[in-house]
Amino acid sequence: MSRIVEKYAELPKPFRKPLWQWWHKKMNKYDGDNIANFMNYGFSYLNGDPEIQLQNNDETDRYCIQLYDHVVNKAEIEGKDILEVGSGRGGGASYITRYYKPKSYTGMDITPSSIDFCNNHYKDVEDLSFKCGNAEKLPFDDNTFDFVVNVESARCYNNQDAFFSEVFRVLKPNGKLLLADMVYPEELEGLKNKFNKAGFIITTETDISPNVVAALEKDSARREHLIDTKTPKILRKSFKTFAGTVGTSRYNNFATGVFKYYSYILDKSQK
Repeated sequence: MSRIVEKYAELPKPFRKPLWQWWHKKMNKYDGDNIANFMNYGFSYLNGDPEIQLQNNDETDRYCIQLYDHVVNKAEIEGKDILEVGSGRGGGASYITRYYKPKSYTGMDITPSSIDFCNNHYKDVEDLSFKCGNAEKLPFDDNTFDFVVNVESARCYNNQDAFFSEVFRVLKPNGKLLLADMVYPEELEGLKNKFNKAGFIITTETDISPNVVAALEKDSARREHLIDTKTPKILRKSFKTFAGTVGTSRYNNFATGVFKYYSYILDKSQK
């Protein structure tokens, strides 16, 4: 598996889900000290825009947190019911719950070890819970959530149409999907067609590729140090590719525009 990761920055869709599950399981295995609470590529403000204010214990994860903040900061989520699909190690769920004060926040992931990690690691965060489930068949009733958050996860799903349809189903009337992910430029129109097919209206579409590249550059040393101290030597190259550290194929694809990175706010249409 590690040789596949090293050779390819992006695999055909049927291989993406098992590869990401493998990556999550390895992180859960090797990070016994609970240091890596985020697995996204991050967001850095540009052109002198002020950075968000963080508590001291969140400062280490600034760039990963800023991606989550970018995704939710234009949505009025205080006092609302939130679902995150693909919550991973739970850092984003914890940040949003602590800083934005939703009524409830449910993090859902397909990897049982990630859910076990989150339920233990964040058990003291009020109004936050985690549940194991499949993004293509969400284990929730219709019209349950005001917002669904999805960060760097939808790209891995074998059936994105099913995912968007399921999100539409579990959202309350006038609910919103807050989405951020990478995409090949030639796939962009197809992705937006999937939004429309599910019934969503695109409220905002933002190309944040430069912000992601800047974050990877600023956060690369921290990511490499974490990988070098937490993983066996034989896996380090593949982990660094996944983490997008400077010089890897994943970083180069972002920096040269082979990959683009977009964020969206999608409204549940009331046709």
